[in-house]
Amino acid sequence: MIIFTIMSNFFDTICANATPLSVGGIGIIRISGENSLEIIKKLFNKKVYENKINHGWIISGEEKVDEVIVLYFKSPKSYTGEDVIEIQTHGNPVLIKKILSLVMKEGARQAQRGEFTKRAFLNHKIDLSKAEAILDLINSKTNKAAKYSASNLAGALSVEIDNIREKILEILSKITAWVDFPEDVKEVSDDEIKDALNYAKTKIERVLKNASNHNIFREGIKIAVVGRPNVGKSSLFNALLNLDRAIVTDIAGTTRDTIAESIEIEGIIATLIDTAGIREDKNIDKVESIGINNSKSTIDEANIVLLLYDGTVGITKEDREIFDLAKDKTSILISTKADIKESSDINSLSISSKTGKNIEKLKQIIYEKVILKDIDEVEFTTNQRQQESLKNALLYINYALSGIENKTPKDLISIDIKSSLISLGEITGEVINDEILDNIFSKFCIGK
Repeated sequence: MIIFTIMSNFFDTICANATPLSVGGIGIIRISGENSLEIIKKLFNKKVYENKINHGWIISGEEKVDEVIVLYFKSPKSYTGEDVIEIQTHGNPVLIKKILSLVMKEGARQAQRGEFTKRAFLNHKIDLSKAEAILDLINSKTNKAAKYSASNLAGALSVEIDNIREKILEILSKITAWVDFPEDVKEVSDDEIKDALNYAKTKIERVLKNASNHNIFREGIKIAVVGRPNVGKSSLFNALLNLDRAIVTDIAGTTRDTIAESIEIEGIIATLIDTAGIREDKNIDKVESIGINNSKSTIDEANIVLLLYDGTVGITKEDREIFDLAKDKTSILISTKADIKESSDINSLSISSKTGKNIEKLKQIIYEKVILKDIDEVEFTTNQRQQESLKNALLYINYALSGIENKTPKDLISIDIKSSLISLGEITGEVINDEILDNIFSKFCIGK
């Protein structure tokens, strides 16, 4: 493994609470580093045995602080690869802070964000793709997102990248051997090089083809509910959420600002945004005017826009002017109040927020609008950093393939092939630098 990083404090013993500082049934404090065992010996009133449940008291001098469970995982058989102590105390913020203070008094320091997982990576317990999978798993907002993150943690992405790298490395080794020892090693044929590179190219393109779907499952989407006042925006908003979140009245301008709530649609986390009714009226007050401007901004930021019109009235000139604001966005035209009058417009979905007519169908249409079909499903996801590395690897592979077609000397072609390997190595952490590491682990919580 090639790591371009130096951590001056890597050998410090660190500590942090691994559970939130809030009232609960249990609170967990984690210690990692070569002094972990010595620290707990000074604070625990009994002998600590490796890989066993140790029950006793945390003490401070003669004072009994709390009755706890202590677990000792000896290096290298631990999460970080170092000696690790976990203290399971009662879930009281006061107790957790006090025990942490005692641990730091004995020589440990407060862990930085993601430092436990960073040490696991640097100690070769996990690769970088698995470290990122841990973060994704913690932050998953739907079952489907959690499923993909767990698959990455189990190594699905790592295996795919390793398979691609192995094929490229094999052909690079053959080229290098021939370049260095042309009298002893047979020259690699152009067809053999192309076969290896095309194999890698196909694999990478398949992963990148799923990239937009991966980002949606990981990050979610924004849905803006847009239309004139009183066309049923807030009613639809409430119906999709299945609760009365937005105020619904017959008075124009009731919704004076955007209201946002989260909803799950077919495994996708969506931020549903109810906007203020858009209208041009010199009599509207300043507050409603600000709300209307916010509505226009929400349209620009949304992944998909629900364009509503009153089905009992039909599409008016004002409706068309509003719809024109979303002409460059993915949108769904919706006719409301179908319980009063069914719309005959075949280009719109007729719904009733009151009876629930076509609400589930609308969710399905939203899913189909944002998720790309006709792609090969893979059992893992990639994030934007990984996708950039894959794109770079693909770029160098294409350079190498062009070189073969143009009869470029093989020692020059090998430079592009090596560059593709470096790009792939950035995904699993075979090649990495401080800036990337800091960016990744700064997104973790303190105790992970």
